[in-house]
Amino acid sequence: MKHIDIRDIMENGAYVGQEATVCGWVRTARDSKNMAFLALNDGTTLNHLQIVVDKATLEMPVAATHLGSALKVVGTVVPAMNGGGVEINAVSIEVLGDCPADYPLQKKFQKLETLREIPHIRVRTNTFNAVLRIRSIMAAALHRYFQENHYTYINTPLLTGSDCEGAGEVFQVTTIGYNTEYKNAEEYYANDFFGKRAGLSVSGQLEGEVAAMGLGKIYTFGPSFRAENSNTPRHVAEFWHIEPEVAFAELPDIIEIAEDMIKYVIRDVMEKCPDELAFFEQRFEKGLREKLQSVVDNDFAIVDYTTAIDQLKASGVKFEYPVEWGLDLQTEHERYITEEIYKKPVFLTNYPKDIKAFYMKQNPDGKTVAATDLLVPGVGEIIGCSEREADYDKLVSAMEARGMNLDDYKDYLDLRKFGSVPHSGFGLGFERIIMYVTGMSNIRDVILYPRTVGNIR
Repeated sequence: MKHIDIRDIMENGAYVGQEATVCGWVRTARDSKNMAFLALNDGTTLNHLQIVVDKATLEMPVAATHLGSALKVVGTVVPAMNGGGVEINAVSIEVLGDCPADYPLQKKFQKLETLREIPHIRVRTNTFNAVLRIRSIMAAALHRYFQENHYTYINTPLLTGSDCEGAGEVFQVTTIGYNTEYKNAEEYYANDFFGKRAGLSVSGQLEGEVAAMGLGKIYTFGPSFRAENSNTPRHVAEFWHIEPEVAFAELPDIIEIAEDMIKYVIRDVMEKCPDELAFFEQRFEKGLREKLQSVVDNDFAIVDYTTAIDQLKASGVKFEYPVEWGLDLQTEHERYITEEIYKKPVFLTNYPKDIKAFYMKQNPDGKTVAATDLLVPGVGEIIGCSEREADYDKLVSAMEARGMNLDDYKDYLDLRKFGSVPHSGFGLGFERIIMYVTGMSNIRDVILYPRTVGNIR
C-alpha cells in the first residue's frame, strides 16, 4: 500500500502544498457538526499528525472517529493552524480496520501495571511507542560501535550443555517431557535428544571466549534465559545480552571499553530521539536529559569493593539487607553508592572470589577476583565484567572447589592449554541500559513481551 511515513511528512517541508497519502491509527478524535479533527499516528514518530476534515466537502465514515481505528488518508499537506508544524486537509478517508468501543485504550492515561496485562495492545500508547523506538536506536548504535572498532559479530548457541554462571538457573530443554519409565536422571538424559542434559543458554560468554581466541575482538548480541525465581523490577526470565570478549585485554582495558561504549550509545540516543527523551523526562524522570548529558561529559568512578563496603557501613543508613565484606551487594546498596555517594555511574572492582563466577581471574591476594560491576543511578547493576582466568591450573582449582563437572567444560579448558592469553569481557543487560536511558523503573516495561515467574503469553 503506497503511502508516506508520518515522520517524513512532519520533518520534510517539501511536502507542504503537495497531495500525500498517509496511514495510521486514530489516537484522538474531535467531531462537530461541520468539522472533524483526527490525530493519526503510524509508529514512525512520537508525534501525531492532525487530519482536518471539512464535512461540507467530504463525507467521513463514522468509524473514522473511533479510537484505535486504522485509516488511509489522502489530502493536501498544509501548515498547521495552531502550534506550528503541518497537518493534512483530507480529500478522502478509507477505514482499513474499525475499532469497537471495547478498545482497551479508551482512557487517556493508564497505569503501567494495567498495560502489562495487554502487551499486544500497549505498544500503541505513547509510552511504549517511544520505548520500543529508543530500544531500536540503541540496538543499532551498539552494533555500530563494535563494528566501527573492528569487533566481529558472533552468534553463540542458545542450546547448551553447560551452565556458564554455575548458578543452576538453567531452563531445561527436552523432547521427552514428563515420564516415569526411566529409573534415574542419568537414564532419562541418555535417552533424550542430545543424549545428555541440555538447557537454554544463560550467557554466550564461554563460546564468545572461544571465538575471541581466534578473532581477537568479538561481540554477541542475543537473548539469554535464566530460571531465576525473582519478581524484582529489574529481572525477567528472558532478556537481551550484549557480550564482548577481547583478547590481550586486562581489567582496566575492558573497563575503558565499557565506559566508551555506554557513552557512545547515549550520545546517539540524545541526537536521534530528542522528542522521546523529552517525553520520558516529562512523564517518568525529571532531569533525565541533564543526567544523560552528565554521563557523556564526565568520567565514571572506579571504586574498590572493600572501599564501598566501608563507605556503606559509615553512612549510618539502616539498610534492609546487611552490609558485610564477603556479601554480595543488593540493589539498595548499589543505588546508595551511585545516587548518594558518587552521584554518577560507578565501576565497583575486586569483588570477593566466593561470590563471583568460577571463570574470573584470581587476584594475588587470594581473596578477590579481577571483576567489576557497572552500577548506575536509578537501576543498580547494568554490566557484569571481569578479566578471565587464563591460568589452566587456577581455573581447574576454582571449578573443582565448586563441584563442577570438568568434562562439561573441556573445550573451555582447552583454551587455557593452547596459546592462552590475558583476556576480558563483560555482559550488558540490554533492558537495564534502556531503563537507565528512558527513566522507566520496571524492566517489564522496556521489552515487548516480558517473561517472568508464572507469566508467559
